[in-house]
Amino acid sequence: MSSEEKLMSKKKPAFPLNEMLNIYLKEYNRDIKIPIFYDDLLRFQGSITVYDKNDKDTLWIRTYYSEFDRIEIDLSLKKIYTILHSNGNEDTIPFLNVDAIDYCTFGNSKPFRIKIRNILNDNFTYFYVKKTDASRVYGLELEHMLSPYNLNFLVYKDTLIEEHIAGIPGDDFIKDFLPKCTSSEQAQLAKEFVKFNERSMIRLLGDMRSYNYVVVPTHDFDHIVYKIRAIDFDQQCFEGKLKVYNLQFFKENYKMVKMVTERLQENSVDQYKIEERSIVAKRMISFQDRIEELIECMKNDSISYPENIEQLKSEVGNYTNDLAFKKCNNMGEILETILDFVKRNYLDISTK
Repeated sequence: MSSEEKLMSKKKPAFPLNEMLNIYLKEYNRDIKIPIFYDDLLRFQGSITVYDKNDKDTLWIRTYYSEFDRIEIDLSLKKIYTILHSNGNEDTIPFLNVDAIDYCTFGNSKPFRIKIRNILNDNFTYFYVKKTDASRVYGLELEHMLSPYNLNFLVYKDTLIEEHIAGIPGDDFIKDFLPKCTSSEQAQLAKEFVKFNERSMIRLLGDMRSYNYVVVPTHDFDHIVYKIRAIDFDQQCFEGKLKVYNLQFFKENYKMVKMVTERLQENSVDQYKIEERSIVAKRMISFQDRIEELIECMKNDSISYPENIEQLKSEVGNYTNDLAFKKCNNMGEILETILDFVKRNYLDISTK
C-alpha cells in the first residue's frame, strides 16, 4: 500500500446537494438554469487520446458526437459560455466556436473540458462540466470567500459548471520550472507555499497534491511573483486524518517542502503562517453573513463518514488544545470551530 493510500481513506463518494444548500445557491446567483446537463455530454460516439507537446498521454480524450447531437450540444455549450462569462446575451453566439470537448478519465469527478474560441480574434477559454457534489460546491464557495481569488461557477440540478483556473499545473512546475528558479524566486515561492498550505488547513481543503493546484507567475517590474491556487475542491471537509489537509505529507510536494526548509528560517515560516491566518480572519469578517449561511448549510448536511468526523475532531482538538472540538457532531461544526478559533485569535491580537 502506497503512502497516499495510507493517508487517504477509501474513495470519496459524490454527495447530493441538500435543500438548504440549493436555497443558498439561489440566493447568491449560483443556481441558474442551463440548457444542457452533464449526462448529455456522455452521448459521444467516439474519442481519441489527447497528447501534450511531448507526446505524453494527458489522460484526457477528445470526444466526437453524431452530427445531430453535435449541433445541439455546440449551441447549448455556447449558451452556457454566455451565462458564465456575461449576462446570457446570445448576440455573441454567432462569433463563438466550440473547438473541443475533452473528457477526463482520471480522478473522481470525470469532468468535460470545453474549449470555446472567438472566431473574430482567435481568443479562447475553457470551462468544465461536472456532476454536482456538495463537497465540491462547499469547497468552491469557501475558496471564493477565504482565498484571494474570486471563483465563477454555476449549478443546475445535477450539473456543475466551473470556469477554468489558469496557471502552470504544480507537477509540471516542479519538474520543468522549479529547477530554473533563482534563489530569490525560490524564497518567494517558498513563502507562497507556506501561506497556501496554511490556508488549505484552516478551511479543511484536503488532497492538495501537486496536480491539484497551479502556480501562477506574474511579471512585476524586474522580477516574477509566484502565487499558488487550488484547482480541485472535491476533498473539502471529508477526510478524518488531519495530515490530509497538510501539503507537506504528500510525496508529490516533496521538492516544494524541501525548498521551504532550505530557503526559509523557522521564524519566517511562523511569520507567514500568522500573516495568512490574519488575512483569512479579515476575509471572514468581510463575508461574515455569507460564511455563516454556508456553514449553517454544512452543519445540516452529511458530507463525510461518522468515523472521519470522530477522527478529525480528535486530531484537530489535540493540535489546537481547544476542548471545543469535542462537542462537534459533523464536519460543518468542526470547520465552524476552526474558523472561530482563527478569528478569535486574530481579534485578540489586533485589539491589544
